[in-house]
Amino acid sequence: MTSRRGVALTPMETRRDVIVRTAVLADELGYEIFALPEAWGLDPAPVLTEIALRTARIHLASGILSVWGRTPATLAMTAATLHQVCGGRYVLGLGASTKALAEGFHDTAFEHPAAKLRDVVTKVRALLAGQPAQLSHAPGARPLRLGQPPAPEVPIWVAALGPHTIRVAAELADGWIPALVARDYLPGWAARLRQIREAGPHAGPLTVAAGPLTAVDENADAARGIAAGCIAWYLSAMGEVYARSVSGQGFAAQVQAIIAANPHPSPRRGTVPSGAQVVLDQLAACGTGDQVREQLQPWDHAADIVTILLPPGMPWHNIEATLQAAAPGTRPHSMIAESPAVQRPFAGPQGP
Repeated sequence: MTSRRGVALTPMETRRDVIVRTAVLADELGYEIFALPEAWGLDPAPVLTEIALRTARIHLASGILSVWGRTPATLAMTAATLHQVCGGRYVLGLGASTKALAEGFHDTAFEHPAAKLRDVVTKVRALLAGQPAQLSHAPGARPLRLGQPPAPEVPIWVAALGPHTIRVAAELADGWIPALVARDYLPGWAARLRQIREAGPHAGPLTVAAGPLTAVDENADAARGIAAGCIAWYLSAMGEVYARSVSGQGFAAQVQAIIAANPHPSPRRGTVPSGAQVVLDQLAACGTGDQVREQLQPWDHAADIVTILLPPGMPWHNIEATLQAAAPGTRPHSMIAESPAVQRPFAGPQGP
């Protein structure tokens, strides 16, 4: 099958020059989409503007903007503006983020995240369609419309891992962009989302954009170490959402072992103990270029767009090698017989 590939960065990557250089190379190599997240560092909107002016074809996504940090009106203005700047190549990614970020950075209570996500997606879509603002806190005010041409065609992709936010993605979004989903777990999860969608009022196509944390090095052990450090950081230091999600995918004991092995987590110096290596195998594609190309083959059958997640702080030669190895259409020099992914029973997502 023809591979559709994207590139996603982690929130810990804040080297603006490297981010722009990565996006330009991804555009040249034929990747379909480049996603830049928002956390506590760079504001993705101006960086995506810079990237838009230096690229010609690749779609650009805010992957993701937190629903706690901007009002629906601000999100709609940002999306419509970037839609113009990008020449129609912009994708608005939204998510409920985490309790640590909502409360520790935005000073906002992390209450009813799925309801918040549903409310914001609904209001942003209405504004982009040219409708008046849907007012909740000042109902006596005169609702205003977006002061630029409507842009109802802007796709809205939703990041979701828990059962309630998953339902929001299935019912309202144009795409689903989960992070840290096990390779063998993803097909059943995606099928569940599509089942929910088909039963709802919006039964159009739902793009599944997901993939492994990916690192390439001439030394396979070095690449594996890069990936292990980032996974250990996500599970040990990024709040409970990722640890809970990966545990719910059937790896509870391994997640606890990783947390225990990283009492002082760092995004680049973490470790995955030997008894938890299955987590690394399921969440990452790492090794030499040929090894990574082989490891990505099952993902092409599990997702509509395989988005490779780049660990933060990688030297440029590793980033370049990773993008080249995972580029759409590339194949390993010595292909092994492809076998269908082992399906884990769908136990349902965990969390909000």
